[in-house]
Amino acid sequence: MHSILIIGCGSIGERHLRCFQNTGRCLVAACDTNPTLAAAIRERYGLTVHDSLDAALAASSFDAAVICTPAHLHLPLANRLMIEGLDVFIEKPLAIDQTLVAETRRTIAQTRRKVAVAYVYHLMPWLKAAHEFLAQKELGKILHVSSTSGQHFPTFRPAYRDIYYARHDLGGGAIQDALTHVMNAVEWLIGPCTRVFCDASHQALEGVTVEDTVNILARHGEVLASYALTQFQAPNENTLLLNGERGSLKIEIHHRRWGVMKHGDADWTWHVTPPMERDELFTAQAHAFQDVMEGKKTSLCTFEEAVQTLRFNEAALRSSATQLPITLE
Repeated sequence: MHSILIIGCGSIGERHLRCFQNTGRCLVAACDTNPTLAAAIRERYGLTVHDSLDAALAASSFDAAVICTPAHLHLPLANRLMIEGLDVFIEKPLAIDQTLVAETRRTIAQTRRKVAVAYVYHLMPWLKAAHEFLAQKELGKILHVSSTSGQHFPTFRPAYRDIYYARHDLGGGAIQDALTHVMNAVEWLIGPCTRVFCDASHQALEGVTVEDTVNILARHGEVLASYALTQFQAPNENTLLLNGERGSLKIEIHHRRWGVMKHGDADWTWHVTPPMERDELFTAQAHAFQDVMEGKKTSLCTFEEAVQTLRFNEAALRSSATQLPITLE
C-alpha cells in the first residue's frame, strides 16, 4: 500500500484525507500546525496527525504527499518533498506567481518524482467524455468558446472571510479560486489561453475586498473566448459552450451532462452522468494520483498544464489592475 501524507487539514485537506482513505489503496497520515484542527481531525478519522511537517517526516517514511496549504507555499513544499524522495499532489492553483516554476521544473527532472495538480474537473466523467469527443474533430475547428458560471459563495463557503480566499497573496479572489478551474478545463479542451482582457471587481461579498465578479475576453490562439463569473448569484451553475465549424458542444457541469448539436439538428443530443456524491469525484482523483505514482496514464492535470493556468491567473489579475489586454508568453 502507498503511504500518503496530507499537509494541511482545512476544508480541502480534510476532503483529500477522507477520499484517499476511501480508495483502500493507501495508509494516510496528516500534519497541521493548528493544534485544535489537528486534534479534531485525529479524533474524527482515527489517524496520526502531526503538529508540523518536520515532525511528520521525522516520524515516518512516506511515498507521497498531498499539499493543501495556501498557494504561496505550494512550490516551496513541493521542491522540499521531492528532494526528500516523495511524489507530490498539489492543490490548485499551482502558485501565486511563476517565481519558483523554473526551480520546480529542475527538481522534477533531477529527482524524477511524480507530480500532478488537483484541478478536479479533469476527473468529471462528463468533461472527460467531451474531451474525448472533441479529439475526434467531428465539429471541425473550434472557433468560439463562452463560459458562464457562479454560485452564492456565502452558502457554499461560509468561512470565506477567514480563509485564504480573502487575500490574493494566499491564492484568494475569484480569479485564483474559482475561475482558475474553468480556465484550466477550457485549456485542457482546446489549448492554452494566449491573450486576456479582464475586468474584475468586488461587487457584493461582505467582509472581503478581493474580486467576486469577473468578465474576460480572451483568445486561445485563433479561438475567441469569453468568461463571466460571479460569486453572489443565486444559482450554482457552470456552463461551457464551444462552437465549431460544423456544430456546437455544450457542457453543463451543474447538470453532469454534455451535449452536441450539429448544423441542421433540431435539438441537443445529451449524454448524462447519473447523480454522484461530491466525494466520489475526489475519490476518483485520489485513485488517479496513485495510478500516476504507479506509472499509469491518467487524465489528471500535469505540472505543465497547471503552469499554463498559472500564467493565465497572473495575466488576468494584471489586466484587471491595469485595464489593458495582456498577451501571455
